[in-house]
Amino acid sequence: MSDTPALRVADLPQNSPTSFDIRPDIDALKMLANELGLRGLRKLRFNGQIEAKDRRDWHLTATLGVTALQNCVVTLEPISTRIDVPIQRHFLAGMEHSDEPEVEMPEDDNVEPLGSHIDPQAIMIEALTLALPQYPRKEGVELGESIYTEPGQEPMRDEDTRPFAGLADLHNQLKKDN
Repeated sequence: MSDTPALRVADLPQNSPTSFDIRPDIDALKMLANELGLRGLRKLRFNGQIEAKDRRDWHLTATLGVTALQNCVVTLEPISTRIDVPIQRHFLAGMEHSDEPEVEMPEDDNVEPLGSHIDPQAIMIEALTLALPQYPRKEGVELGESIYTEPGQEPMRDEDTRPFAGLADLHNQLKKDN
């Protein structure tokens, strides 16, 4: 995507944090937007630092900021979403990496096994993917009610699936009668 290389852990200083600031160019933004199925991306910035924790572990803290252009899931009109989120990753040297099909997940989903490199750009793409709204909807737009039934049958509506709504109506009617 851009020229930001993965950082080799052996080359990172133990005494001071290593800063990074990733701002992809227009071509990289177009390529990433296409890869993620978006209409476009603007103002993407991922900046932070990586610092040593304990003797062998590393901690990445960063901020992801981006404006994503997506289609509304109801109207298909373009909508813009601003995302500004803090990102943290803990790279643990003692954590085993497994190629098994079933692996128990750690309690903290920010924990990852420490490899030979830490790739801020890959972390940026992962964080962006997780932060994007799955079902972006234009403000004030709602899905309408769809009614399907066999000919000659009375259709079942959403209200019919709420049994306590009928009880509330009955309760209100009894209050009026008294």
